Amino acid sequence: MSQIPKKYRKFTEDYPEVAKAYEELGSSVHSSGPLDEKTRALIKLAISTGARFEGAVHSHTRKAVKSGCTKEELRQVALLALPTIGLPSMMAALSWIDDVIEDSVK
Repeated sequence: MSQIPKKYRKFTEDYPEVAKAYEELGSSVHSSGPLDEKTRALIKLAISTGARFEGAVHSHTRKAVKSGCTKEELRQVALLALPTIGLPSMMAALSWIDDVIEDSVK
């Protein structure tokens, strides 16, 4: 479940300084406010859903599972996007979430 995509591993090998700076930026923004880890994970999943970034939805779903989110919470993120991004985009996001959670969350 915590599998790092091959493309990202290659990026970190080819550009270690850039990858380190990117990861430090992510750490900085996550610790910059009062939101807990689970809330941040759900927000990042929602942003990825709205942007229609399949890889990011997969990644943030894995992170949300790790932070303790349930299948129902993850699926609700996609459902909440329906009025804003429309049925086809919501269905795509729901399928990307399900790609990750079908075998990983009870």
